[in-house]
Amino acid sequence: MIFPKRKPSMTPGEALEFHQDALVVDSKMIVSQGTLYTKKMRESMAEWVKEGRLSRYEIQERLLEMEIQEIQNSPEAREQFLDFWERTGVTVGSSTYAGPHPPDGAFETAVRSLARGRATIDAMQDNLRLVLTAADLEQVYKDRVHGIIFDFQNTTHIGGDLSRLKVFHDMGLRIVQLTYNLRNLVGDGCTERYRTGLTYFGIEVVGRLNELNMLVDVSHCSQNVGWDAIQFSTSPVIVTHSASNSIAYHERGKDDDLAKAIADNGGYFGVAAIAGFLRNDTHATLDDFANHVEHLVNVMGIDHVGIGSDKCGPGPGTETMYEYPEEMGPFATSYLFNPNADLRSQPTGFDWTGFRPEHRLSDQHRMPDFDQPTDWPNITVKLAERGFNQEELRKLLGLNFLRVFKDVVG
Repeated sequence: MIFPKRKPSMTPGEALEFHQDALVVDSKMIVSQGTLYTKKMRESMAEWVKEGRLSRYEIQERLLEMEIQEIQNSPEAREQFLDFWERTGVTVGSSTYAGPHPPDGAFETAVRSLARGRATIDAMQDNLRLVLTAADLEQVYKDRVHGIIFDFQNTTHIGGDLSRLKVFHDMGLRIVQLTYNLRNLVGDGCTERYRTGLTYFGIEVVGRLNELNMLVDVSHCSQNVGWDAIQFSTSPVIVTHSASNSIAYHERGKDDDLAKAIADNGGYFGVAAIAGFLRNDTHATLDDFANHVEHLVNVMGIDHVGIGSDKCGPGPGTETMYEYPEEMGPFATSYLFNPNADLRSQPTGFDWTGFRPEHRLSDQHRMPDFDQPTDWPNITVKLAERGFNQEELRKLLGLNFLRVFKDVVG
């Protein structure tokens, strides 16, 4: 698809200054877990890999716990963590504390994960705040600090107990994605064999989220779950991180008619910066990302599109800043493309992520100009180069998300 060429609205230098001044909200930025990698953590990684007993998942869980301890006990670690945030230029990030998980133990895992998030915020004192309301978000921007919104990318963690949504809300949760890629009790994910809509239980979940003033997210959900969510939700429905199937088809993408319906009902669509979602080969750049943004603005209007980068570290997917050796990846989905992959790099038992080789998450699917969150300013530079003016950029970078957050969460 060819877009009419617009004159750049500012120079790259001006765009970088603008980025630092603007309210920037990343509606899917996993920056509160997996972004700190200290010397002590590197040494532990090397030791565990050499011993050969632990899987990649087990090492990651240990490093996540170690990350909290480092932030709590080391001024140098806190400075490193804050420097990472500062280099992104992002004011507030919506960060995931529950994702793909087998049904057994999902609730307990989510509770531990949220506890890590609270511990991180407490340790960072006033440099990092938990965002519970739109007023909190605006105050974070005014005070020139950083904020985290707690989100879930799955509802497996409530099991069949609707009352757990209130428990998680009281712990700070504000955004809930109804499914990950596969089927759960609520409905079907976008990579499931059959992709139907919400179950009767799922309709009840949407209703309870509405009562709690929590945002309903359909990013990883099937198209039919998206349509059902719009039908049954009394609040606007959002897509925190996805892409346009009209630009490059991907099972994780969304069709134009669904995107338009989300906008018509007051919703929001965050464009993901995952290379394999943006283009059907291995040559994606931020120009391809900008194509998705431009197309969705044309479909939905300038008031309903934002950025949900879905990045935590370098690589084809969300990743982390942890540096695994080649034999253990090196990236989270590397095993999908290696028939002789080390068993330590593979999931134990069934793979609940629901990603497969056709989903374009190989080691070659990377963007040279956006490979990790510290590349975030490049997005603003690219969108300014594509002609978005300052008013439009402020909406895309943060005001559109703030608007829907205020409308639903309050």
